[in-house]
Amino acid sequence: MSTVTRPRILVVGAGFAGVGCVRRLERKLAPEEADVTLVTPSAYQLYLPLLPQVAAGVLTPQSIAVSLRRSKRYRTRIIPGGAIGVDLRSKVCVIQTITDKVVDEPYDYIVLAPGSVTRTFDIPGLTEHAYGMKTLAEAAYVRDHVISQLDLADASDDPAEKASRLQFVVVGGGYAGTETAACLQRLTHAAVQRYPRIDPALIKWHLIDIAPKLMPELGDKLGRSAQEILRRRGIDISLGVSIDKAGPEEVTFTDGRVVPTRTLIWTAGVVASPLIATLDTETVRGRLAVTPEMVVPGQDGVFALGDAAAVPDIAKGEGAICPPTAQHATRQGKSVADNVIATMRREPLRPYRHKDLGLVVDLGGKDAVSKPLGVELRGLLAQAVARGYHWSALRTNVAKTRVLTNWLLNAVAGDDFVRTGFQARKPAKLRDFEFTNAYLTPEQVRAHVASHGTDGLPD
Repeated sequence: MSTVTRPRILVVGAGFAGVGCVRRLERKLAPEEADVTLVTPSAYQLYLPLLPQVAAGVLTPQSIAVSLRRSKRYRTRIIPGGAIGVDLRSKVCVIQTITDKVVDEPYDYIVLAPGSVTRTFDIPGLTEHAYGMKTLAEAAYVRDHVISQLDLADASDDPAEKASRLQFVVVGGGYAGTETAACLQRLTHAAVQRYPRIDPALIKWHLIDIAPKLMPELGDKLGRSAQEILRRRGIDISLGVSIDKAGPEEVTFTDGRVVPTRTLIWTAGVVASPLIATLDTETVRGRLAVTPEMVVPGQDGVFALGDAAAVPDIAKGEGAICPPTAQHATRQGKSVADNVIATMRREPLRPYRHKDLGLVVDLGGKDAVSKPLGVELRGLLAQAVARGYHWSALRTNVAKTRVLTNWLLNAVAGDDFVRTGFQARKPAKLRDFEFTNAYLTPEQVRAHVASHGTDGLPD
């Protein structure tokens, strides 16, 4: 007797794009229509735009980590790990679980939404000494680290040590870097009042970027407004400058300046996940080339979206590519789910089209700049728009309640400047969090799959 198996849909990545896709599939597919599997190291969706506020202690980590298992429609099988290779010909995804076990997962349809990793360059000492701001663990660690620098500086009688512990360098003038510098500067400004042995004038924050403008997407006026706000707070902004080399106690800028510091935070952009390089297919500026329907050309049942895919932005015209933002990723997730279902049912696919709703930048406290639907805003109104947008974008009412409660509590009671110490004995630099050395080459993927059957067992 022959048996008919349900189509196997494999979604790689639990960011905005991957979760948006899975949730749509769960809503629109009956349980007997397909088996849905999600590959992710953590069974939660991280709301990345609010990560700087976790580092600053305004929000708790749990408030922006939305559990994937809260949904009443939840039926997706989750594999706790990361995809390290895909054999498109054999339709097998190679996965390294959180226990470092390598398993093969066959599929009929695959949705590639592995996101991005921090973009680094061949700068001596960078990956060994810089901290990132891409994961929940990194944000929590950076908070502990910054507060520990204040503790150690307060206890030290060595002027040189005090100077290096009380200077902080953030590289990257985009949204992540600007908000990180702004939020953490507010943290140290408030905390220093509790440290009578520290001269507040010794605390210095540096924000540097190789670009000539801060957050150029905002336009000249709002970009200058953001710079003025940060400079009024005492943040030193250097544009057209990057890092020449990094050490454990000092950083050398490309303009020759040497800054004594124990804190280098690197947020200088992102690149597509290394998983894309394992596919051996066409890319556009490192991102997987796809059609407006988010289909990988020439591949059966392969879709890609989010930060890792060069999705044409047909709303802006020919040649434009959607930027790697949460706004696009969330909507692409729903659109690609519809196209997967349409493929299964042999229906026409629809191209992705979305007009950008604008940009918001929360600088902490009463400071913000926003550009909703092209309207430039500053101050309290911009802050209301920024926080209102982030609050409404949170996926569950539980997350919305936690975030709103955290904001109100922080505004009324301030911060207690507590270090958790959970990761104090673990390495936490750039190279320790994103596991970029785990991915296979296309040849290694094919050799691995060839030595195993599609059931994942050796031949």
